[in-house]
Amino acid sequence: MNTQTKISALILMGFLTITSCGKKQDGQIGEPADTTETSTEGVAAPVAEENVLVIEGNDQMQFNTNELKAVAGKPIKLTLKHVGKIPKEAMGHNLVILQEGTDEANFALKANDAKATDYIPESEKASIIAHTKLLGGGEEDTIEFTIDKKGTYKFICSFPGHVAMMKGVLIVE
Repeated sequence: MNTQTKISALILMGFLTITSCGKKQDGQIGEPADTTETSTEGVAAPVAEENVLVIEGNDQMQFNTNELKAVAGKPIKLTLKHVGKIPKEAMGHNLVILQEGTDEANFALKANDAKATDYIPESEKASIIAHTKLLGGGEEDTIEFTIDKKGTYKFICSFPGHVAMMKGVLIVE
C-alpha cells in the first residue's frame, strides 16, 4: 500500500469515527404508499401509486431502514438517495435486491472484486432481482421492477465492506 493510499484510508477512518456518533432517524420511509379512493359528486380521486419505496444511505454506512414492504405482482418503484457528501470512490452506495436463498456474504465477497462493474459481479447476475447504480454523496437513482412471488428478499449495499452494516429485507406480501 503506497503512502498516499495509507493517508487517504486514515483520513476516511477518522472522518467515519467522528461522524458515526450521530443519532439514527426514525421514520415511515420504506413503507408502501397507501391507496385510497374517495369520491366527490361521483368523481373518483386518483389512487395513490402502490409500491413506491424510498430508502436513504449516508456517510456512516447506514440505510435509514432495514425493512421495505411491497405488494406482489405490482410494479415496484424504488429510489435510493445517498444523503451523504463523500464521493462514490470512497463511500459509494448501491442497493442490490437478491433472489431468495442467495448467500449475501458470498455475494459480497465476489462483489469486492467487481470494481469495473460498480461492484455488481457478472458471475452473480442470476442472483440479482434488481439493483441501483453506484452513487456518491448527493446522488439518487430510481429503479422499477416487479416481483410476482410473495416472500422475503434480502437487499444489500455491495460496495466493499458495506454489507456488514448496510442490509435489510424487502417483504413482498
